[in-house]
Amino acid sequence: MSLDDLRDQTFPLKTQDDWEVKAEESLKGKSIELLKSITYENIVLKPLYSRLDQKDVPDYPGGSDFRRGVYPLGYVTNDWRAAQRISYVTVGELKDKLHQAVEKGQTALSFEVSKALFETKGILDEILGDLPATFPFAVNSKGLQTAFLGALAEHKGANQVTGYVGNDPISMFAEEGMLSEDFLNEWLEEVKHANEKLPNLRTVLINTSTYHQGGANAVQELGIAAATGTFYLQQLLDSEVKLEEVLSKMIFQFSIGSNFFMELAKLRAARILWDKITKVYGAKVKYRGMQIAAETSSLTKTVYDPHVNILRAGNEAFAAVVGGVQYLHVTAFDDISGSSHLSERIARNTQNILKEEAHLQKVVDPAGGSWYVEALTTELAEKAWQYFQQIEAKGGILEVLKSGWLQDEIFSVYTERKQDIFTRKQSIIGTNVYANLAEAVAPDIEKTSDNYFRYASSTIKIKAITNTRISKPFEELRKISERIEVKLGNKPEIGMICLGELKQYKPRLDFMKGFLAAGGLTVAESDSITSLETAKQFIFNQDTKYFCLCGGNDQYELLGHEILAGLNQEFLDRIFYLAGLPENEQQPQWIKEGVKQFIHLKSNCYEVLSTILTDMEVALDEFTKA
Repeated sequence: MSLDDLRDQTFPLKTQDDWEVKAEESLKGKSIELLKSITYENIVLKPLYSRLDQKDVPDYPGGSDFRRGVYPLGYVTNDWRAAQRISYVTVGELKDKLHQAVEKGQTALSFEVSKALFETKGILDEILGDLPATFPFAVNSKGLQTAFLGALAEHKGANQVTGYVGNDPISMFAEEGMLSEDFLNEWLEEVKHANEKLPNLRTVLINTSTYHQGGANAVQELGIAAATGTFYLQQLLDSEVKLEEVLSKMIFQFSIGSNFFMELAKLRAARILWDKITKVYGAKVKYRGMQIAAETSSLTKTVYDPHVNILRAGNEAFAAVVGGVQYLHVTAFDDISGSSHLSERIARNTQNILKEEAHLQKVVDPAGGSWYVEALTTELAEKAWQYFQQIEAKGGILEVLKSGWLQDEIFSVYTERKQDIFTRKQSIIGTNVYANLAEAVAPDIEKTSDNYFRYASSTIKIKAITNTRISKPFEELRKISERIEVKLGNKPEIGMICLGELKQYKPRLDFMKGFLAAGGLTVAESDSITSLETAKQFIFNQDTKYFCLCGGNDQYELLGHEILAGLNQEFLDRIFYLAGLPENEQQPQWIKEGVKQFIHLKSNCYEVLSTILTDMEVALDEFTKA
């Protein structure tokens, strides 16, 4: 073939039908429907999106429904702010860390608010110095907002202070399990008065992180954001505050989870909802764009193998930026056990890398036009709008919290998430899969509610939404294992009765090692076992009473039944498991011969390990007492 002939070659056009034929060949004749998946939002994700899924979207960011962003040139002209929330022990430490942070890439003033900042007049002024003249605030001041705004109003150049020092009383009610309408009314008055001395500062925060950390899905988060935002908007309008003024005071906060495309679609859908709501109220276009502060999720972070949290946070931060946020906080990888200088630097530099090395501040709406992203955004917005209407039909955000309906809805999704983690349908690297039993970890710091309403008058008790982490149940199992290790002097273990040759039992042996490691259990591995006598000798030499048969299906039929039946008669106090799941008609025989449980890919890993470890600890405690 000549060079000219080669140059003239073309690839034939392929249709979706052609792709489906090839896909089904790869599936060996099974339906392509197997490649679809259903999310916690009850959205069906297809394996392929094409031009057939194309949606009508704005031609550019800043147009139409704002899904593509609130600024026509995106971050090119309006860069997102690195708002790393600084933790501290003393106000002196806060001052030092804050000034060091802005020298190393931080572009917003963000920190935890404590009473120590207001113990003496002028402390906050001393801490901040001239920083507010250059950097905007990004602060969730919670129950200390009044004190913070009061101190800030006395700061020189107060009328030039920008950013947000916000509070969301409703999210605080949900977190603490206490609702105070008196507090809410006082807060609304404070918001109105703050505008006089701090005209350029946003003070109304709609914080959905509380619900996200309780396990809510994206549809619920968006519906709650719309309902809460509408409630505050209506309350302030009823107090005779102008619509444009109210909208200029509002900012929304979202936590960003691990499902990359769902999370960036969530942020895009949020802007669609808010544009639709504010349009109904008659707001001009320039006031309808939603301002968003985001933080990487604490729901997804782990105590064990904490460095994996760097990757999780990086993925979440990437989704937040592509989704179009204005402020971003990246959680330090060891935040659960108390962040260090190194981890805080890594978290801050995650944003610097996205800006300076990934060049995301130079690309206008990188997700725009993607058939998958646009289809997902549209469906998510539609479902979230329906959920918002459902909340409103039940009386609004306060009423669904009072009745407990919203808390039950969120708990239902969390239960589904937890079940997927227990069965390892969803993986947590380093925790329920690929656990490292050699690592030593620092204890996690229990973060409790601030209890702002404990002594407040006129409160109503409601169900609280607990801030949790999906890895926590497995971490509790590891703690049981560690307690047993302290008492025994070695890690708790399960004996592996390996039937046949190495190549025959190794696949299931490896599976069992990974399965048991999720609970901190090690294995005592036998040599190749081909007879009842060698199996007996192995058990005699082990201290554990828990054993599992490992082998291929052929070895189970040739050796397994005879060996198990013999062992069960000889060792009445031992407990036997079988790696794998025999056919239904074969299971009764195995159970009759002594198998307590079959351990396989679809087993509830958490329940199996919890039963074993609890039994081990109870038996050890009884032995110690005796």
